[in-house]
Amino acid sequence: MAERGWRRAGWLLMGLVALVTPPVAGDDGNGNVDALTVLSWGGAYERAQREALFRPFTATTGIPVAVARYDGGLTALRQAVADDEVPWDVIDMTRSEAMAACEEGLLEPLSPSLPAPAPDGTPPETDFLDDAFGRCAITHSIFATVVAYRRDAFPGQRPTAIGDLFDQQRFPGPRALQRTPAVNLEWALLSYGVPREELYRLLSTPRGLRLALARLASLEEVHWWEAGDTPPRLLAEGRVVMASGYNGRFFDAMVNREVPIEILWDGQVQEHETWVIPRGSPHPEAARRFIRFATDTERLAELARRIPYGPARHSAAVRVTTHPDNGRDMRLHIPTHPLNAQRAVTKDEVWYAETLTRLNEYFRDWLARRRAPQVPRKVLDSE
Repeated sequence: MAERGWRRAGWLLMGLVALVTPPVAGDDGNGNVDALTVLSWGGAYERAQREALFRPFTATTGIPVAVARYDGGLTALRQAVADDEVPWDVIDMTRSEAMAACEEGLLEPLSPSLPAPAPDGTPPETDFLDDAFGRCAITHSIFATVVAYRRDAFPGQRPTAIGDLFDQQRFPGPRALQRTPAVNLEWALLSYGVPREELYRLLSTPRGLRLALARLASLEEVHWWEAGDTPPRLLAEGRVVMASGYNGRFFDAMVNREVPIEILWDGQVQEHETWVIPRGSPHPEAARRFIRFATDTERLAELARRIPYGPARHSAAVRVTTHPDNGRDMRLHIPTHPLNAQRAVTKDEVWYAETLTRLNEYFRDWLARRRAPQVPRKVLDSE
Protein backbone atom coordinates (compact mmCIF):
# COMPACT_ATOMS: atom_id res chain seq x y z
CA MET A 1 0.00 0.00 0.00
CA ALA A 2 2.80 2.43 0.88
CA GLU A 3 4.66 1.85 -2.38
CA ARG A 4 1.44 2.33 -4.31
CA GLY A 5 0.87 5.51 -2.31
CA TRP A 6 4.24 6.94 -3.27
CA ARG A 7 3.63 6.17 -6.93
CA ARG A 8 0.35 8.00 -6.76
CA ALA A 9 1.77 10.93 -4.88
CA GLY A 10 2.37 13.04 -7.93
CA TRP A 11 0.52 15.76 -6.03
CA LEU A 12 3.18 17.32 -4.34
CA LEU A 13 3.45 20.54 -3.97
CA MET A 14 2.65 23.85 -4.95
CA GLY A 15 5.85 24.92 -6.54
CA LEU A 16 9.44 25.43 -5.57
CA VAL A 17 10.09 29.06 -4.72
CA ALA A 18 13.83 29.56 -4.81
CA LEU A 19 16.57 31.80 -5.96
CA VAL A 20 18.10 29.65 -8.66
CA THR A 21 21.86 29.61 -8.29
CA PRO A 22 23.83 28.20 -11.24
CA PRO A 23 26.01 25.16 -10.67
CA VAL A 24 29.56 25.98 -9.66
CA ALA A 25 32.65 24.36 -11.03
CA GLY A 26 35.49 22.80 -9.17
CA ASP A 27 34.35 19.41 -7.87
CA ASP A 28 37.39 17.16 -7.87
CA GLY A 29 35.41 14.01 -7.11
CA ASN A 30 36.36 14.05 -3.43
CA GLY A 31 33.84 16.56 -2.20
CA ASN A 32 36.11 19.57 -2.63
CA VAL A 33 34.14 22.29 -4.39
CA ASP A 34 34.06 26.03 -4.80
CA ALA A 35 30.64 26.31 -3.12
CA LEU A 36 27.71 24.20 -2.04
CA THR A 37 24.16 25.38 -2.78
CA VAL A 38 21.55 24.58 -0.13
CA LEU A 39 17.82 25.24 -0.36
CA SER A 40 16.36 26.27 2.99
CA TRP A 41 13.30 28.05 4.34
CA GLY A 42 14.53 31.55 5.13
CA GLY A 43 13.77 33.68 8.16
CA ALA A 44 14.69 32.74 11.71
CA TYR A 45 15.18 29.10 10.72
CA GLU A 46 17.80 29.91 8.11
CA ARG A 47 19.55 32.32 10.48
CA ALA A 48 19.85 29.52 13.04
CA GLN A 49 21.17 27.16 10.37
CA ARG A 50 23.80 29.68 9.31
CA GLU A 51 25.14 29.91 12.84
CA ALA A 52 24.85 26.23 13.77
CA LEU A 53 25.56 24.52 10.43
CA PHE A 54 26.60 26.55 7.42
CA ARG A 55 29.35 28.74 8.88
CA PRO A 56 30.87 25.90 10.95
CA PHE A 57 30.83 23.66 7.85
CA THR A 58 32.73 26.28 5.88
CA ALA A 59 35.18 26.79 8.75
CA THR A 60 35.81 23.04 8.92
CA THR A 61 35.97 22.21 5.21
CA GLY A 62 36.73 25.50 3.47
CA ILE A 63 33.63 25.04 1.29
CA PRO A 64 31.37 28.12 1.19
CA VAL A 65 27.61 27.52 1.47
CA ALA A 66 25.28 29.48 -0.80
CA VAL A 67 21.71 29.48 0.54
CA ALA A 68 18.62 29.86 -1.66
CA ARG A 69 15.01 30.33 -0.52
CA TYR A 70 12.61 27.37 -0.56
CA ASP A 71 8.91 27.39 0.37
CA GLY A 72 8.16 23.76 -0.43
CA GLY A 73 7.07 21.99 -3.57
CA LEU A 74 8.54 19.80 -6.29
CA THR A 75 7.60 21.63 -9.48
CA ALA A 76 10.95 23.30 -10.11
CA LEU A 77 12.86 20.19 -9.00
CA ARG A 78 10.95 18.02 -11.47
CA GLN A 79 11.75 20.45 -14.26
CA ALA A 80 15.41 20.75 -13.31
CA VAL A 81 15.88 16.97 -13.20
CA ALA A 82 14.05 16.56 -16.51
CA ASP A 83 16.27 19.20 -18.13
CA ASP A 84 19.41 17.72 -16.52
CA GLU A 85 20.20 21.18 -15.15
CA VAL A 86 19.95 20.85 -11.37
CA PRO A 87 21.50 23.92 -9.69
CA TRP A 88 21.15 22.76 -6.06
CA ASP A 89 23.23 20.36 -4.00
CA VAL A 90 21.17 19.84 -0.84
CA ILE A 91 17.52 20.55 -0.02
CA ASP A 92 15.96 20.90 3.43
CA MET A 93 12.65 19.13 2.76
CA THR A 94 9.71 17.85 4.78
CA ARG A 95 9.59 14.08 4.96
CA SER A 96 6.23 13.81 3.21
CA GLU A 97 7.61 15.70 0.23
CA ALA A 98 10.86 13.75 0.32
CA MET A 99 8.95 10.46 0.17
CA ALA A 100 7.11 11.53 -2.95
CA ALA A 101 10.22 13.02 -4.57
CA CYS A 102 12.14 9.81 -3.92
CA GLU A 103 9.41 7.69 -5.48
CA GLU A 104 9.46 9.93 -8.54
CA GLY A 105 13.21 9.38 -8.92
CA LEU A 106 14.07 13.01 -8.16
CA LEU A 107 16.49 12.31 -5.31
CA GLU A 108 19.75 10.46 -4.74
CA PRO A 109 19.66 7.45 -2.40
CA LEU A 110 21.15 8.01 1.06
CA SER A 111 22.62 5.31 3.28
CA PRO A 112 21.69 5.09 6.99
CA SER A 113 25.41 4.80 7.63
CA LEU A 114 26.05 8.30 6.26
CA PRO A 115 25.69 10.13 9.62
CA ALA A 116 28.52 9.85 12.13
CA PRO A 117 28.13 7.69 15.25
CA ALA A 118 27.19 9.38 18.51
CA PRO A 119 30.07 10.64 20.68
CA ASP A 120 29.88 7.47 22.78
CA GLY A 121 30.07 5.29 19.68
CA THR A 122 26.34 4.49 19.40
CA PRO A 123 25.63 3.75 15.72
CA PRO A 124 23.33 6.18 13.91
CA GLU A 125 20.68 3.52 13.31
CA THR A 126 20.25 3.29 17.10
CA ASP A 127 20.86 6.92 18.00
CA PHE A 128 18.33 8.43 15.57
CA LEU A 129 14.57 8.42 16.08
CA ASP A 130 12.51 5.60 14.61
CA ASP A 131 11.79 6.08 10.91
CA ALA A 132 14.46 8.79 10.61
CA PHE A 133 16.02 7.07 7.59
CA GLY A 134 14.23 6.91 4.29
CA ARG A 135 15.52 5.61 1.00
CA CYS A 136 16.47 9.14 -0.07
CA ALA A 137 16.16 11.26 3.08
CA ILE A 138 17.59 11.56 6.58
CA THR A 139 15.52 13.27 9.27
CA HIS A 140 17.41 15.91 11.19
CA SER A 141 14.67 17.67 13.22
CA ILE A 142 11.04 17.45 14.30
CA PHE A 143 8.99 20.60 13.79
CA ALA A 144 5.37 21.32 14.63
CA THR A 145 2.55 23.31 13.14
CA VAL A 146 0.79 25.00 16.05
CA VAL A 147 -1.67 27.78 16.82
CA ALA A 148 -0.48 31.04 18.38
CA TYR A 149 -2.66 33.83 19.70
CA ARG A 150 -2.26 37.45 20.79
CA ARG A 151 -2.31 37.72 24.58
CA ASP A 152 -3.86 41.18 24.51
CA ALA A 153 -6.78 39.97 22.38
CA PHE A 154 -8.12 37.86 25.24
CA PRO A 155 -7.41 39.68 28.52
CA GLY A 156 -9.66 37.33 30.53
CA GLN A 157 -9.93 33.68 29.60
CA ARG A 158 -7.28 32.52 27.13
CA PRO A 159 -7.31 29.62 24.63
CA THR A 160 -6.24 26.29 26.14
CA ALA A 161 -7.44 23.69 23.61
CA ILE A 162 -7.31 23.41 19.83
CA GLY A 163 -11.11 23.58 19.74
CA ASP A 164 -10.81 27.21 20.87
CA LEU A 165 -9.55 28.03 17.39
CA PHE A 166 -13.14 27.56 16.23
CA ASP A 167 -14.87 29.13 19.26
CA GLN A 168 -15.60 32.64 18.00
CA GLN A 169 -17.99 33.50 20.82
CA ARG A 170 -15.41 33.23 23.59
CA PHE A 171 -12.47 34.14 21.36
CA PRO A 172 -13.68 36.53 18.65
CA GLY A 173 -11.52 37.92 15.87
CA PRO A 174 -9.90 37.02 12.55
CA ARG A 175 -7.80 33.86 12.14
CA ALA A 176 -4.89 33.00 9.83
CA LEU A 177 -4.62 29.46 8.48
CA GLN A 178 -2.31 27.84 5.95
CA ARG A 179 -3.79 27.44 2.49
CA THR A 180 -3.73 23.66 2.61
CA PRO A 181 -5.98 20.86 3.87
CA ALA A 182 -3.13 19.42 5.93
CA VAL A 183 -3.34 20.17 9.65
CA ASN A 184 -6.52 22.20 9.20
CA LEU A 185 -8.54 19.01 8.70
CA GLU A 186 -6.99 17.36 11.74
CA TRP A 187 -7.73 20.37 13.94
CA ALA A 188 -11.29 20.60 12.69
CA LEU A 189 -12.01 16.99 13.70
CA LEU A 190 -10.22 17.40 17.03
CA SER A 191 -12.58 20.28 17.78
CA TYR A 192 -15.49 17.78 17.63
CA GLY A 193 -13.74 15.57 20.18
CA VAL A 194 -12.51 12.96 17.70
CA PRO A 195 -9.63 10.98 19.29
CA ARG A 196 -6.23 11.52 17.71
CA GLU A 197 -6.00 7.81 16.90
CA GLU A 198 -9.18 8.03 14.78
CA LEU A 199 -8.41 11.18 12.76
CA TYR A 200 -7.16 9.64 9.55
CA ARG A 201 -9.64 6.79 9.57
CA LEU A 202 -12.50 9.31 9.78
CA LEU A 203 -10.91 11.62 7.21
CA SER A 204 -10.87 8.68 4.82
CA THR A 205 -14.66 8.83 4.67
CA PRO A 206 -16.91 11.39 2.95
CA ARG A 207 -18.57 12.04 6.31
CA GLY A 208 -15.27 12.85 8.01
CA LEU A 209 -14.15 15.23 5.30
CA ARG A 210 -17.59 16.87 5.24
CA LEU A 211 -17.47 17.42 9.01
CA ALA A 212 -13.96 18.89 8.89
CA LEU A 213 -14.69 21.31 6.06
CA ALA A 214 -17.96 22.37 7.64
CA ARG A 215 -16.06 23.31 10.79
CA LEU A 216 -13.57 25.34 8.77
CA ALA A 217 -16.45 27.00 6.92
CA SER A 218 -17.86 28.16 10.26
CA LEU A 219 -14.97 30.60 10.73
CA GLU A 220 -16.18 34.07 9.84
CA GLU A 221 -12.90 35.69 8.74
CA VAL A 222 -9.79 33.76 7.69
CA HIS A 223 -6.54 35.04 6.19
CA TRP A 224 -5.07 32.15 4.19
CA TRP A 225 -1.26 32.15 4.19
CA GLU A 226 1.45 30.35 2.19
CA ALA A 227 4.88 31.70 3.27
CA GLY A 228 6.01 30.71 6.76
CA ASP A 229 6.84 34.26 7.83
CA THR A 230 3.28 35.50 7.19
CA PRO A 231 1.44 34.31 10.34
CA PRO A 232 3.87 35.93 12.84
CA ARG A 233 3.66 39.15 10.84
CA LEU A 234 -0.16 39.10 10.80
CA LEU A 235 -0.19 38.58 14.56
CA ALA A 236 2.41 41.30 15.12
CA GLU A 237 0.39 43.76 13.03
CA GLY A 238 -2.80 42.88 14.90
CA ARG A 239 -4.57 41.84 11.71
CA VAL A 240 -5.48 38.46 13.26
CA VAL A 241 -5.89 37.26 16.83
CA MET A 242 -5.05 33.57 16.22
CA ALA A 243 -2.88 31.96 13.56
CA SER A 244 -1.46 28.62 12.57
CA GLY A 245 2.26 28.44 11.87
CA TYR A 246 5.58 26.81 12.63
CA ASN A 247 6.59 26.76 16.26
CA GLY A 248 10.10 28.07 15.58
CA ARG A 249 8.79 31.13 13.76
CA PHE A 250 6.47 31.96 16.64
CA PHE A 251 9.30 31.50 19.15
CA ASP A 252 11.43 33.96 17.19
CA ALA A 253 8.60 36.49 17.12
CA MET A 254 8.01 36.16 20.87
CA VAL A 255 11.63 36.24 22.00
CA ASN A 256 13.52 38.30 19.44
CA ARG A 257 10.79 40.74 18.39
CA GLU A 258 8.75 40.77 21.60
CA VAL A 259 5.46 40.17 19.80
CA PRO A 260 2.81 39.60 22.54
CA ILE A 261 1.82 36.08 21.53
CA GLU A 262 1.61 32.66 23.14
CA ILE A 263 1.77 29.19 21.57
CA LEU A 264 -1.11 26.77 22.04
CA TRP A 265 0.56 23.34 22.11
CA ASP A 266 -2.66 21.35 22.28
CA GLY A 267 -3.17 19.55 18.97
CA GLN A 268 0.25 20.42 17.55
CA VAL A 269 0.93 18.42 14.39
CA GLN A 270 4.49 17.09 14.26
CA GLU A 271 6.44 16.28 11.11
CA HIS A 272 9.98 15.25 10.21
CA GLU A 273 12.32 17.70 8.46
CA THR A 274 14.96 15.99 6.33
CA TRP A 275 18.08 16.53 4.25
CA VAL A 276 17.95 15.26 0.68
CA ILE A 277 20.23 15.43 -2.37
CA PRO A 278 18.51 16.12 -5.70
CA ARG A 279 19.31 13.73 -8.54
CA GLY A 280 21.87 15.45 -10.73
CA SER A 281 23.32 17.52 -7.89
CA PRO A 282 26.46 19.28 -9.20
CA HIS A 283 28.45 18.12 -6.14
CA PRO A 284 26.93 14.95 -4.67
CA GLU A 285 30.01 13.94 -2.67
CA ALA A 286 30.29 17.37 -1.07
CA ALA A 287 26.56 17.21 -0.40
CA ARG A 288 26.98 13.93 1.49
CA ARG A 289 29.89 15.45 3.36
CA PHE A 290 27.61 18.32 4.41
CA ILE A 291 24.79 16.02 5.52
CA ARG A 292 27.19 13.97 7.62
CA PHE A 293 28.42 17.19 9.24
CA ALA A 294 24.94 18.70 9.71
CA THR A 295 23.54 15.55 11.35
CA ASP A 296 26.40 15.24 13.82
CA THR A 297 25.26 15.14 17.44
CA GLU A 298 26.75 18.49 18.40
CA ARG A 299 25.53 20.26 15.25
CA LEU A 300 21.94 19.11 15.86
CA ALA A 301 22.14 20.17 19.50
CA GLU A 302 23.54 23.56 18.50
CA LEU A 303 20.73 24.08 15.99
CA ALA A 304 18.12 23.29 18.65
CA ARG A 305 19.80 25.76 21.01
CA ARG A 306 19.07 28.47 18.45
CA ILE A 307 15.63 27.50 17.18
CA PRO A 308 13.30 25.11 19.04
CA TYR A 309 12.98 22.12 16.76
CA GLY A 310 13.49 18.68 18.23
CA PRO A 311 16.79 16.99 17.26
CA ALA A 312 16.37 13.64 15.53
CA ARG A 313 19.19 12.08 17.59
CA HIS A 314 18.83 10.98 21.19
CA SER A 315 22.42 12.01 21.87
CA ALA A 316 21.63 15.53 20.62
CA ALA A 317 18.35 15.93 22.48
CA VAL A 318 20.03 15.50 25.87
CA ARG A 319 22.55 18.24 24.98
CA VAL A 320 20.01 20.95 24.25
CA THR A 321 20.42 23.72 26.81
CA THR A 322 19.98 27.50 26.65
CA HIS A 323 19.91 29.87 23.70
CA PRO A 324 23.44 31.29 23.24
CA ASP A 325 22.18 34.88 22.93
CA ASN A 326 19.10 35.28 25.12
CA GLY A 327 19.65 32.53 27.70
CA ARG A 328 16.21 30.94 27.23
CA ASP A 329 15.95 27.28 28.19
CA MET A 330 15.25 25.88 24.72
CA ARG A 331 14.11 22.52 26.01
CA LEU A 332 10.84 24.08 27.17
CA HIS A 333 10.06 25.34 23.67
CA ILE A 334 10.74 22.17 21.66
CA PRO A 335 7.67 20.33 20.27
CA THR A 336 8.90 16.96 21.50
CA HIS A 337 9.31 18.11 25.12
CA PRO A 338 6.97 15.96 27.26
CA LEU A 339 5.02 18.99 28.50
CA ASN A 340 4.38 20.19 24.94
CA ALA A 341 3.78 16.81 23.30
CA GLN A 342 1.04 15.48 25.58
CA ARG A 343 -1.66 15.91 22.92
CA ALA A 344 0.49 16.06 19.80
CA VAL A 345 -0.63 14.59 16.49
CA THR A 346 1.91 12.81 14.30
CA LYS A 347 1.18 13.59 10.67
CA ASP A 348 0.27 10.41 8.78
CA GLU A 349 2.44 10.85 5.72
CA VAL A 350 1.38 7.56 4.11
CA TRP A 351 -2.25 8.65 4.27
CA TYR A 352 -1.41 12.01 2.72
CA ALA A 353 0.61 10.38 -0.02
CA GLU A 354 -2.46 8.36 -1.01
CA THR A 355 -5.08 11.13 -0.81
CA LEU A 356 -3.61 14.58 -1.12
CA THR A 357 -4.03 15.03 -4.87
CA ARG A 358 -7.79 14.77 -4.49
CA LEU A 359 -7.80 16.61 -1.17
CA ASN A 360 -5.90 19.55 -2.65
CA GLU A 361 -8.21 19.73 -5.64
CA TYR A 362 -11.32 19.68 -3.50
CA PHE A 363 -9.84 22.10 -0.97
CA ARG A 364 -9.04 24.62 -3.71
CA ASP A 365 -12.59 24.32 -5.02
CA TRP A 366 -13.98 24.69 -1.52
CA LEU A 367 -11.92 27.83 -0.90
CA ALA A 368 -13.22 29.32 -4.14
CA ARG A 369 -16.80 28.63 -3.10
CA ARG A 370 -16.41 29.54 0.59
CA ARG A 371 -19.82 28.23 1.51
CA ALA A 372 -20.99 25.09 3.29
CA PRO A 373 -19.38 22.25 1.33
CA GLN A 374 -21.11 19.23 -0.13
CA VAL A 375 -18.43 16.59 -0.63
CA PRO A 376 -18.74 14.53 -3.83
CA ARG A 377 -18.49 10.84 -3.06
CA LYS A 378 -15.75 10.48 -5.66
CA VAL A 379 -13.38 12.61 -3.56
CA LEU A 380 -12.54 9.89 -1.10
CA ASP A 381 -14.06 6.65 -2.35
CA SER A 382 -12.95 3.56 -0.50
CA GLU A 383 -10.27 1.62 -2.26
